[in-house]
Amino acid sequence: MSRVAMLVWNEFRNDARVLKEAQTLQAAGHRVTVFALHTPGVTAEKQTLDDGVEVVRVASRPLWWLHGHKAAAAPRVSVAAASDGTTGQSGLGKQVLRIIARSWTHFGLLWRMTMHKADIVHAHDVNVLPTAWLAARLSGAKIVYDAHEISTSREGYSSFRNLVAGVERFLMPRVQGTITTTDARAKFFARAYGVARPVVLQNRPRHQVAQASNRIREELSLNQPWPIVLYQGGVQQGRGLERLVRVAAQVPDTYFVFIGGGLLDGSLRSIAAELGLEGRVRFIPTVALAELPSFTASADIGVQPIENTCLNHYTTDSNKLFEYVQAGLPVVASDLPEIRRVVRAHDLGMLVPPGDTEALAEAIGQLVQNEALRLHYSERAEQAAVALSWESQEHELLALYDKVLLSKR
Repeated sequence: MSRVAMLVWNEFRNDARVLKEAQTLQAAGHRVTVFALHTPGVTAEKQTLDDGVEVVRVASRPLWWLHGHKAAAAPRVSVAAASDGTTGQSGLGKQVLRIIARSWTHFGLLWRMTMHKADIVHAHDVNVLPTAWLAARLSGAKIVYDAHEISTSREGYSSFRNLVAGVERFLMPRVQGTITTTDARAKFFARAYGVARPVVLQNRPRHQVAQASNRIREELSLNQPWPIVLYQGGVQQGRGLERLVRVAAQVPDTYFVFIGGGLLDGSLRSIAAELGLEGRVRFIPTVALAELPSFTASADIGVQPIENTCLNHYTTDSNKLFEYVQAGLPVVASDLPEIRRVVRAHDLGMLVPPGDTEALAEAIGQLVQNEALRLHYSERAEQAAVALSWESQEHELLALYDKVLLSKR
């Protein structure tokens, strides 16, 4: 089978989507190597995961060895997890150094991938697409572009919008296969760049049988038998999280738990303190991918209050929505097209207008007070778990690879 080189712009410690794709291809007989970023003292430069997937990391800053931080390569480890954070940059000098460091890293990744001589180069998102495309050109490989987001209309990307559009407009027609995460996003890419509609691979977890768990209660030493309302994922702008903390004040006798990290972590804690909610609004840092399902299953309600702040949000269906389903949780989610389609098709919970605080509070309160309704949606989630699992769609990835291998460059 083929040699596959996947490229990501993170440390590949907590990237569930890329890991599942790599595992699926490896299990089908492809030889997969993931090229990622290396942080000395935190990651190994080379790894072999339990399923045989290889990981090669390139230092994300030049001359890092001068600081005396060289991480030893690990021969075989499981994927550990932590959020991949970045620190803010300010000042012209820091910006110049950042550009130099990024250019160094891209060159290092380009060299390693070119020398790897893969049959297929798989670029995960637009920030690595040019490097992946050039590596494919230099090594004679085919290329697959996996657009996880609509980065031309995305939180935090406004200043790069024209650059991203230019890169995608030039390169998407020149790749041999494209993938994205929802039907709405597939339509967008096809219309925006005049390409065939990408294959849709939703951000679904692997199927799991819903398990009984008290993980959150034990982790946080919660001593009241109140229902737990859970948000898990990145703590970022535009996800309705500040609103969710304020909603907690309107829903008594309920715990609100946030699992994950991000730029808004301090702000959310401050709001909880201002409202005197520290006892009911609690926080757990990002946990290992392997451990996350036990945390999720220990909640009673899963929430996804994402706001309609950009096209990327409008077209999302959210990996956390599928994680809640696999854990058997009833959901309260924003009424956006792709989320609505999943929730209504399987009767998974309640939809609320994005940004409507009162509607969000009312929906959560209704589920908190009505145990029979929670049970109904929980049963529906368990029934939908197989249909909404990674296993039910991974054949689409394998079919795309078969097509790409037979295509002409």
